[in-house]
Amino acid sequence: MKRNEKFVITINRELGSGGRTVGEKLAERLGVPFYDKALIKALEEKYNLTVEEIERLKGRNHSWWADFKRVVSIGHALSNMQYYEINTAFAPDILTTAEMFKAEVEILKGMAEEESCVIAGRTGFHVFRDHPNHLSILIKAPLEQRILRLTAKRGISSEEAKAIIEKVDAQRENYVQKYTGTSRYSTHNYDLVISMKDKTEDEVTSLIMQYIA
Repeated sequence: MKRNEKFVITINRELGSGGRTVGEKLAERLGVPFYDKALIKALEEKYNLTVEEIERLKGRNHSWWADFKRVVSIGHALSNMQYYEINTAFAPDILTTAEMFKAEVEILKGMAEEESCVIAGRTGFHVFRDHPNHLSILIKAPLEQRILRLTAKRGISSEEAKAIIEKVDAQRENYVQKYTGTSRYSTHNYDLVISMKDKTEDEVTSLIMQYIA
C-alpha cells in the first residue's frame, strides 16, 4: 500500500478482539477518517441513503460523497454511533436485504473515492478487492480474551458474553457468505491476519504502521 496516494484500509475483526479500537487508533495515526457499520447504518436510516437516492446524488455530482459530507453533519452521526451499535450489533441477518447491501456498498465506495480512510466492516475486503491501493486486515483474538473484554465493556457475565460472541460470529459469517460467496475467516481475503493474543491495541496499531511504512 502506498501512503502517499489515496488509499483504503479495511479491517475485519472478531467481536471482543479490540479490532475496532485498533481501526480508530490507526486512522488517528494516519490522519484519515475512520468509518464503521454503525455510521453506515446511521446514514442509511437518517438520510434515506437507498440505492435510488445515491444514484440521484451521483447524477447531480460525481463527487457525491464529498458534497454529502458538506451538507450533513457526519460528526453528529458519529456522536450517535453507540446507539446504532447497540441496536444493530445483534440484529438478525434477515433484516439485511439485497437492496440494503447494495446501498452499503455504494456508501463504502463513495467514502474511498473522495479520501483515504480506514473502514471497519464485514464486507470491506470484498468491496475493495480490486482497489489499486487497498490493505485488507483481519484481527482475531482467543475466545477467552474476547469474553473478558466483552464482560468488562458491557458488564455482563462470562456465559452471556460467550453466547453473544457465538451468535454474532455465526451471523457475521452467514452475512459474508451470503453477499460475497466467501468466508470472512479465509486468509486469502487479507493482506494481514493479526492475533491480539498478548498484545495491546497500541502494539497492534504500531505493527500495522510498520508494515505500511
